Amino acid sequence: MTEQKVTKADVLRRVDLGLRSLWYPVTPSWALGANPLGLTRLGEHIVLWRDGEGGVHCLEDRCPHRGARLSLGWNLGDRVACWYHGVQLNQDGEIADVPAINTKALIGRKCLKTYPTIERHDAVWVYFGGEGEEAPPLELPEQLTSESYASFLSVANWGVCHSYAMENVADPMHGAYLHSASHSMARGDKTSDMALSETEFGFRFEKTDQSGVNFDWVEFGLTTAPWLILEIPYGSGAGPGGNFGIVGVTTPVDENNCVVFFWRTRKVEGWRRDLWRFMYRTRLEGLHWDVLEQDRVVLENLTPNARDKEMLYKHDLGLGHLRKLLRKIAKDQLTAELGADQAA
Repeated sequence: MTEQKVTKADVLRRVDLGLRSLWYPVTPSWALGANPLGLTRLGEHIVLWRDGEGGVHCLEDRCPHRGARLSLGWNLGDRVACWYHGVQLNQDGEIADVPAINTKALIGRKCLKTYPTIERHDAVWVYFGGEGEEAPPLELPEQLTSESYASFLSVANWGVCHSYAMENVADPMHGAYLHSASHSMARGDKTSDMALSETEFGFRFEKTDQSGVNFDWVEFGLTTAPWLILEIPYGSGAGPGGNFGIVGVTTPVDENNCVVFFWRTRKVEGWRRDLWRFMYRTRLEGLHWDVLEQDRVVLENLTPNARDKEMLYKHDLGLGHLRKLLRKIAKDQLTAELGADQAA
């Protein structure tokens, strides 16, 4: 019997489809209403629905009877029913009822993969691990968890591999060029030296000769979810509070599409928080969507297999470090999974 090995192609595909054993936001909370919602995330088809108390549940989007999408069916509160023949599945992936036949033989049989699910920061998060794997608590940076910060969630669908979307955020230098006409990134030098330093959860990549002027630094962190943080200085005309910050998570749909979740944050409390939230909604939000659109247009129009033809230079140190880190984790995950399969 030939021993199987993890290949470079396997590693790249795992990175592009998303590392496992992590939490990912899969949809904004407002998008999940009364009906089941079918999504593709990390290359997996899932169905989400709310029970009578508003809690969110997530299963593999497949009826065990004939393979129809459960997301096309009905929300019965504590269970979801298939549109095709009415088979009902509960939140544990077990058959709850088969109304078409007068038998109890199938009731209680577990047929579907279940996904731990929570709702935080205006988004629904799903844990993508092995079947039965216990999900750790969701750990995110203080910009989202501290009451000292206010935040707004922006969500967009991009027709590009999520790896490219992550690398775009990990590249501070593009702000001075791509976003040079932006209301917040029109200042600063277009030439800079860069430096990388390790942090508790990842690394920080920053300009060494300029700070507090433009998009001058970014931090990547890997807790129980992958995230990136950056800050952009704001003048007094943009309202009260500290620097304007962005916490970003890119969630893969498949190898060629992703959903970007950007929380726009600012450290501001009391009545100043209310003032800033008003100013953001009325004056700033449209400007920030313009910046996101610039990123989307460039990334969706990259040449095919762009990373296979790159000529990188020193400003790409952060991008290269991110790739190296994610690929190492991907290889470790795949090696462990292959070992478990061979042992079984």
